Amino acid sequence: MSEWTEEDDKLVTLARGARARVAASSGAALRDSTGRTYSATNVSRGPLEMTAIELVTGVALSSGSTGIEAVVIVADDVLVTTKDIDVIEAAGGVGVPVHVFDNSGTLLRTLYS
Repeated sequence: MSEWTEEDDKLVTLARGARARVAASSGAALRDSTGRTYSATNVSRGPLEMTAIELVTGVALSSGSTGIEAVVIVADDVLVTTKDIDVIEAAGGVGVPVHVFDNSGTLLRTLYS
């Protein structure tokens, strides 16, 4: 993993804020290859089920992102699925760090696409 930066701290803040804003079970933030950031939460309403990682990646792609530098997911009970990693890899390539935090801001682990 490269050295942690203030931009990485920003991702944690964005993910925590997104989650808190709507009382979601998880929030995610993404920094694309141009430095733009995005945040989203999981969605669970009727037949619509999307993880925070799926949604934040979709938001980035629909905004014109062509690469991903890093992703942060925040939740008290974090489950990053194989599909989540596949989505990140499809959008950002192999080796994108996915930093998994609990809601207190403690880094639990880092996965890679």
